Amino acid sequence: MRVALPHTLGKDEVRRRMHRHADEIGGFFPAGLARVTTGWPNEDRMTITAEVMGQSIPGGVEIREHEVIIEMDLPLLLSVMKGPLEAAVKKEAGRLLAP
Repeated sequence: MRVALPHTLGKDEVRRRMHRHADEIGGFFPAGLARVTTGWPNEDRMTITAEVMGQSIPGGVEIREHEVIIEMDLPLLLSVMKGPLEAAVKKEAGRLLAP
């Protein structure tokens, strides 16, 4: 799954906001459904791993000058929900860029 979020903030501001809101990603899922861990291997990439229904879902966020790319490698079990999951990511991920 790949979702692009356009922005006009510049990379430095996106980094600042994402660092501030990264711990909120677990709240994008219904309470108790997922355990989420994040990391920053470099200043323009945040890794995300969500543990959902016994499945490990790796992914990441790439910060670009005019967009943020969110990618998750959905296991076969969850691939049938790709459309609804993409819609939810688009709706909730805007919180990562909130001031």
